[in-house]
Amino acid sequence: MKRDLTTRRELLGAAALASTATASAQGRSGVTKYVRYRYQNQDRLGILDGDTIRELRGELFGQHSETGAKHALKQSKLLAPVAKPGIIWALAGNYKSHIGNRPPAAHPEPFIKPPASIQNPEDAIVIPKDATDVHHECELVVVIGKKASKVSVEQARNCIFGVTCGNDVSERQWQNGPKKDIQWWRAKGADTFSPIGPVIAKGIDYHNLKIECRLNGKTVQSDHTSHLIHDCHVTVSFMSQYVTLNPGDLIFTGTSGKTVAMKPGDIVEVDIEGIGILKNKVVAG
Repeated sequence: MKRDLTTRRELLGAAALASTATASAQGRSGVTKYVRYRYQNQDRLGILDGDTIRELRGELFGQHSETGAKHALKQSKLLAPVAKPGIIWALAGNYKSHIGNRPPAAHPEPFIKPPASIQNPEDAIVIPKDATDVHHECELVVVIGKKASKVSVEQARNCIFGVTCGNDVSERQWQNGPKKDIQWWRAKGADTFSPIGPVIAKGIDYHNLKIECRLNGKTVQSDHTSHLIHDCHVTVSFMSQYVTLNPGDLIFTGTSGKTVAMKPGDIVEVDIEGIGILKNKVVAG
């Protein structure tokens, strides 16, 4: 009898450990990947689940629910996960590896990119005819999900819906050359200069991700989001003291290391751990 009780306790203990391990694993993998996609010539909203998309109805930043329909990823076209961002913000000099010996800014330094510069995953980055020095910039992109006005750093956490991959494409001569523009309206805002995607990852530790850029398969940028000078929460809080951030606004959080010029025919990939790979071909305009 005593042996039977001991065995039972051992079995219950093992079951409890297994249950705890399962719950722990679920907690680690509790990331939802939202997508916008085109299926049978209709743009839809969904959740990416392996090779399947579970269709959603409703609003991404409001009420939404599953319709019960499922579509194969290979039969769908992934689109930029935010269709019409209100404002696209981007940070300058937010990685030590990018600014080199320059002292870091005391606070985030944002600039604005026009929403018309958004591009879908797999679609082309188009180099304007008179552009001569167009570079890639792989970046983590914050997607605002709740209105943020004068929020604290802690409150900023709840205003972020999720994160995605972004490429802050930049024409360096228009940005910094001898005949540079007064503002970066075309250097960083020309059509197709803001590819984003392939998903918005919600529930991910976005301050603990490997980020890299590959050009024609060769790694040309590699860093970690833990090295952001001003992290996502600090950035949202700081910006919200002066400008109200609204659902659907995007914040490119800065690029790392050194960048190189792209040319027509190149394939550029932004790869962020836990989010996915944003891939685009470069073509001449």
